[in-house]
Amino acid sequence: MSSDIRLVTVCVCTHNRPGYVRDCLDGLARQSTGSDAFDLVVVDSGSTGDVPEALRAMVAKHSRARLIRLGQPGVSLARNAGARAARTPYVAYIDDDAIPAADWISNIHQALVVKDPPALLGGRILPVWEAPPPAWWPASLRGVLSIIEAEGQGEYRTDAIPAGLEPYAANLVVNVAAMNAAGGFGTAIGRYGGALLSDEEVQLAWKLQDLGHSVRFDSRLVVHHRIQASRLNPAWLLRRLHWQGASTVVTRRLLGYRGAVWREAPRRLVVALLCAPSALLPHGSTRLLACRWRLAYALGFLRAALGWNAALAAQRSPHRA
Repeated sequence: MSSDIRLVTVCVCTHNRPGYVRDCLDGLARQSTGSDAFDLVVVDSGSTGDVPEALRAMVAKHSRARLIRLGQPGVSLARNAGARAARTPYVAYIDDDAIPAADWISNIHQALVVKDPPALLGGRILPVWEAPPPAWWPASLRGVLSIIEAEGQGEYRTDAIPAGLEPYAANLVVNVAAMNAAGGFGTAIGRYGGALLSDEEVQLAWKLQDLGHSVRFDSRLVVHHRIQASRLNPAWLLRRLHWQGASTVVTRRLLGYRGAVWREAPRRLVVALLCAPSALLPHGSTRLLACRWRLAYALGFLRAALGWNAALAAQRSPHRA
């Protein structure tokens, strides 16, 4: 594929994870289109120690690649910086711990070179387990590990794709002009430090859709996402669900769906009251887990609905490598 038809800048955002970045860049180097078919931007989101120098050495080995360093960590800040640096109509985000399928760029081109291309395009995210997945993990919660295994194509929030399917930035393509007009990734949401505030990509997707843009899912776009062993424990799952409850409230309010928060709050209060006794179990226990994760989500939702500033708490959370 010749360089004169480049549509995409691939953006990899990272913080203190050079080993994952190396594998991601190696996967990009193996694209069936060849490396001249896309630009590449690696955003170093406040890495420390020897990591910035290691990233510079890695990026120098790849054609059409640039490194941007930010002094302040924050994934939304990093993704916005990647979009600002893009010299192409689209930016394709991939997490630093994901490896693209060899036809990832080729299929992105096929999905975009159409009569009415979407403003945002999400794809499949298949797991690469760093440890065997535990039998107790709820099948309905694979999504909290950024796993998307659905197949097909269609507009989000329609009957064309499975109900509840949302885009994740581990595999996300966005039109730069439309994204900028919509304000980019909201910096009041997204991962900060050790906090697990999320849904910044969902906020952007629904904002674009509400503005009249096409926002589509296409399972031809595949990346393989490393599922860290450190996440496969009940304590992490409960913490993740607590932050997800808060994230849902923050996202709805940022999108102007405030009524939806208060309509759902009574149901979350009932769940919290019914499941409250399960909070006496140790965090590492798998007993009554179905009740406990619902309690964790409900408490995060209710805390944010009643005024807890989850975004500020996330920014103050200690940053973990």
